[in-house]
Parts: sequence; C-alpha cells; structure tokens
Amino acid sequence: MDNFDHQILKIMQENCRTSTEQIGAQIGLSATACQRRIKRLRETGIIKKEVAILDSKALANHVTVLVEIIVKYGGSEEIEKFKHAMLSHEEVQQCYYVTGNADFILIITVENMHEYEALTQKLFFSNNNIQRFHTNVVMDNVKTGLTIPINTATS
Repeated sequence: MDNFDHQILKIMQENCRTSTEQIGAQIGLSATACQRRIKRLRETGIIKKEVAILDSKALANHVTVLVEIIVKYGGSEEIEKFKHAMLSHEEVQQCYYVTGNADFILIITVENMHEYEALTQKLFFSNNNIQRFHTNVVMDNVKTGLTIPINTATS
C-alpha cells in the first residue's frame, strides 16, 4: 500500500459513493487507476464492507445500550463460544473482547427497552457462563465513528 491507497481509503471512509473520477481528481490519479486500486483493496480484504449508515431517529428512534460482560470461565472454548453467539444476533452491533474490569463490551441497538429486556433473557440470563453484566443506556449519540485514522502524509 502506498500513499495513493491511503488517500483513497480516507476518502472512501467518508463517502464510499464518491466516484472514481472525483477521487482521482482529488489525489492526482486517473479514474481507471483509482478503479484498479479500489478493486485490489476490496479483493485483498482491506475494504471489508461498504454500508449505509442510517439515522435511528428517522427509524423509530432505536435505543443504543453499552453492555459490559463478565464471564465465569475464561477458557478459549468458552470465549469462542460467546463470540460466535454474538455474531448471530443482529441487535449486537459491535462486540469487543477486552482487558480490564470486563471480558466483553457490546454495543447493542434495539427498538425499545422491552426488546432489550427480552434480549438479555436470551443472551445473558440463559447463558450459564455469564457471571454478571452491566448496562449503560445511551441518552444522546454525540458521535458515531467507524473510520480508521489514516496518515496520508507523503514519505
């Protein structure tokens, strides 16, 4: 990867619908060269997914909760089983295996607190390996970021 790739990634993180002509004009490459580079970045998995970010307020004002999970048994099999379980629930937006006071931190989005309570029954109370979980309810989404800071300074 070179500086052109970094510049392309930076632009695409802000708006993945930016045309290759626009990208090329911004970074000094032809549209065709940008297309080739973007194709390679997709094929190599550097660009994992291109998604639309929705406004929760426009869609029934969903509730976001941050959940800290502490497990009873931290063996690799139990940890992998929990990770796999989190992958199968679309309400779990992000799942982080962490160090510190918790073992996992989840970001969950649900339509309302009743739906969250039902999800806790399914995911946490029915799991014998969950020692404790702590929920923080998001009152205001000040900033949501999925971009990775990319240094585009020339070497």
